[in-house]
Amino acid sequence: MAPKRPGFWKRMFGARTASRLPAAVASSQPSEPPTGPAALSGVDALPPHVRAATPTALATSQPATAVTPLAGPAPAIPRIVAAAAALPMPAGVTAPLAAAAAKAAMSAGATTADAKPSIAAAPAKNTDTRPTSTLSPPLKGTAMTKYKLEYIWLDGYTPVPNLRGKTQIKEFSEFPTLEQLPLWGFDGSSTMQAEGRSSDCVLKPVAVYPDGGRSNGVLVMCEVMMPDGVTPHATNRRASILDDSGAWFGFEQEYFFYKDGRPLGFPTAGYPAPQGPYYTGVGYSNVGSVAREIVEKHLDLCLAAGINHEGINAEVAKGQWEFQIFGKGSKKAADEMWMARYLMQRLTESYGIDIEYHCKPLGDTDWNGSGMHANFSTEYMRTIGGKTYFEALMKEFEKNLHDHIAVYGPDNDKRLTGKHETAPWNKFSYGVADRGASIRVPHSFIKNDYKGYLEDRRPNSQGDPYAIASQILKTIAAVPTAATATAAAA
Repeated sequence: MAPKRPGFWKRMFGARTASRLPAAVASSQPSEPPTGPAALSGVDALPPHVRAATPTALATSQPATAVTPLAGPAPAIPRIVAAAAALPMPAGVTAPLAAAAAKAAMSAGATTADAKPSIAAAPAKNTDTRPTSTLSPPLKGTAMTKYKLEYIWLDGYTPVPNLRGKTQIKEFSEFPTLEQLPLWGFDGSSTMQAEGRSSDCVLKPVAVYPDGGRSNGVLVMCEVMMPDGVTPHATNRRASILDDSGAWFGFEQEYFFYKDGRPLGFPTAGYPAPQGPYYTGVGYSNVGSVAREIVEKHLDLCLAAGINHEGINAEVAKGQWEFQIFGKGSKKAADEMWMARYLMQRLTESYGIDIEYHCKPLGDTDWNGSGMHANFSTEYMRTIGGKTYFEALMKEFEKNLHDHIAVYGPDNDKRLTGKHETAPWNKFSYGVADRGASIRVPHSFIKNDYKGYLEDRRPNSQGDPYAIASQILKTIAAVPTAATATAAAA
């Protein structure tokens, strides 16, 4: 095939490109590779249709790359395409050019190996400027993502601790595991956990959850430790509670939405219509215009975090709602309850609404208070049980009545009055399907030969689930099982 005249290249690719083509390419004859200024320089040496497909940032920022000669004689077009494929580009551009090089070389009688330039492509430069949250998760070991770690803990206020939280940014190649999260210090003098002259306290991560409310967000439940990072702080109740992976807890958290100092939906003065239609109610007159939106968003946030949220419903009083959290093991169940509380309180910030956990916020009126009923079972209760064991268990709960009331939340005497579906705080009782008893016994429990779960209705809405679960397990542990009785007799 006769070589093309120089004017041919100008007509095909434009005068600027033609002037840059090495002589060896312009004449379609093999020659020594060009060096120095005559070498191919970035995408400026590409044909217009190839250059048009190259990202602008790449076209203006990539350094010149010297291309070693292709093995053996090859027509000009395959050589140009192959040279283009050798330039450092993102994978999405390089792959099509490499394929084009191979195809062009094959059609001209060259092998795939002949069409490959002997040059290692430079690492692709990431030119994607989209927010990290819109990108696919990075491959492990190939990229690092900045995660927002929200460390959450309980402060030293009494009788009810407050939730606290602060954020730090850390890079990880993927969503961090608990083991990867560092200890972190804070000023305990501002949280009633230290004095100013020795204020350092330490946060120790104990549970981690995805944060659906933030891009690349991580929720980190923490225990508070002394400055050595090993000794639990005096306010750290989680560190010393009884735990049993075979013990299951379901907490029913009741609460009021409060706005402008009164329950959501209450008039400026006086009260709304008496309670009755509000429980599991539907419609504006019963639940208002915003409460359901909040509880639905909270449900989604809990599910996104992997929290075992079991359900929601409007409660007996106007502006009162409930959500349920279930967990296997007292620590796990209590961790998730505290995290669900945190998510609810953070969510309602944007609505100008507070969460009122007090067990009797409306005082001595004909309006229900708020509880956090604790449904519980152990492996023995679920699989063996029996009437004899159940009756012994109820005697132990009665014996330890005051120990339970002491950790079931403050001001419980104002709520546990014997009215509004409660038992008096100073009298223990139990009954089948009895919501006026200390412990409600489900019909299913009796039908299943006294096996299953029980509901302690005394814990109130401000109660600490760590302390509540621990006390329940302590009382259960005092009751001999068939196995322990046999061992004692032997």
